[in-house]
Amino acid sequence: MGWKSSDIPDQHGRVAVITGANSGLGLAAARELAGRGATVVLAVRDVAKGRAAMASINSEVPGARLELYPVDLASLDSVRACAAAIRSEHERIDVLINNAGVVATPASRTADGFEYQVGTNHLGHVVFTAELLPAHGLADAARVVTVTSGALVLGRMLDHDRLVNGATYHPWRAYGDSKLANFRFGAELARRLEASGSSTRSLVAHPGLADTDLMPTTVRNGGAGRSGRLSAFLAARLGMPPPDGALSLLRAAADPAASNGQLYGPRWIMAGPPVQQRWFGRWARPESMARSWEVTERALEPLLPEGLRWPM
Repeated sequence: MGWKSSDIPDQHGRVAVITGANSGLGLAAARELAGRGATVVLAVRDVAKGRAAMASINSEVPGARLELYPVDLASLDSVRACAAAIRSEHERIDVLINNAGVVATPASRTADGFEYQVGTNHLGHVVFTAELLPAHGLADAARVVTVTSGALVLGRMLDHDRLVNGATYHPWRAYGDSKLANFRFGAELARRLEASGSSTRSLVAHPGLADTDLMPTTVRNGGAGRSGRLSAFLAARLGMPPPDGALSLLRAAADPAASNGQLYGPRWIMAGPPVQQRWFGRWARPESMARSWEVTERALEPLLPEGLRWPM
C-alpha cells in the first residue's frame, strides 16, 4: 500500500514550522502533524486565511497546538522578523517545511528588487532557513524539508544579472527557475550540513500533481496564459487531493528512516504514495548546486551585511 499518513510517528514534544500552511499542501501537512501531537507553527502571508486554517484544524484535531505568525516571503524584512519572533518563543525547532510558493505570476519584483517568483519561492526561504537554523542546532536531528516541483526541468541556472537587473520574462520559465533553485538549495544544504558534522538534516520533496487552489489563482491573475489554463485543467481532473499530495512532504519531515540529502516524491512521478527517488540527473550535478548557492549568497549579500548565519 505504500507509506501513508498513519505511518507518521508520535510527534508530541516536537515543533514544526510550515510556510504557506493556510491552504493546500501546507494546510494538509499542518493538520497531520498536529494530529500526531506536534506544536505546529503556521507561517503565512494572509493572517485571516491563517486563522481560518487554524479553525479548520481545531475542528478536526481538538486540542491541537497551533501558532500563527505572519510572513511575506517577498520581503526579507518580513522574513527576518517572523524568524526572530519564532525564535523568541521556541528554543528548539524540530521540523521546517519550506512549502509556500507562487506560480507563473505576471512579471513583478519583490520588496527587495528581485524577480518575484525566484525571490519569493527561493530567496525568501533561504533567508528564513538561515534565520531559524540556529534554533535547529538545539534540536537533535532536526529536519529542513524544501519543496520543489517537476517544473524544475524548465529551470535555468541562477543568474545574478537576471535576478537583479531583469531580463526577458516568461512566467513558467521563471517558476521553473525558482523550483530548480529550491531543489539545489535543499541538496547543497544537505551536503554542507553533513560536511560540518551537524545533526540537522536537509531533504527535498516534490508533491507531484496536486489539485490545490494554487493553479486556479494562477489562471485568474492572468500571468499563466494557455499553459496555466492547461495546468489548472489537468490538476483539477487528474491531480491528487491535498492530503495525498502532502505525503511526500510529510515522509521527508517525519519518517524515522529518512536521511540527510534524500528526495521524496510520488511513486509514479505525478501521483502515488511517496517513495525515495533518485536525484534529477544533470540538474543535480555537484558543481551546479554549489554555483546556485554562490549566486544566491551574492544576490543577498548587499541586503544582509552580516551575511547568512549558517551554523556550519
